[in-house]
Amino acid sequence: MYVGRDMTELSMMKKSDWENSELAYFHHSLQQMVPYLNQEGQSIHTEIVKEIENRGGIN
Repeated sequence: MYVGRDMTELSMMKKSDWENSELAYFHHSLQQMVPYLNQEGQSIHTEIVKEIENRGGIN
């Protein structure tokens, strides 16, 4: 189970300030819901993916 900051808190921060575990968790969660995401959700997911790529991936 994920224990960390929730999306409300994280949405007020730059993605570059997120922990790797937060990026990984929300990427996985949003990836599971891609067919159901609205435009805002898709945008957030895209930003998360870009930040993961900027960091060279997550182990």
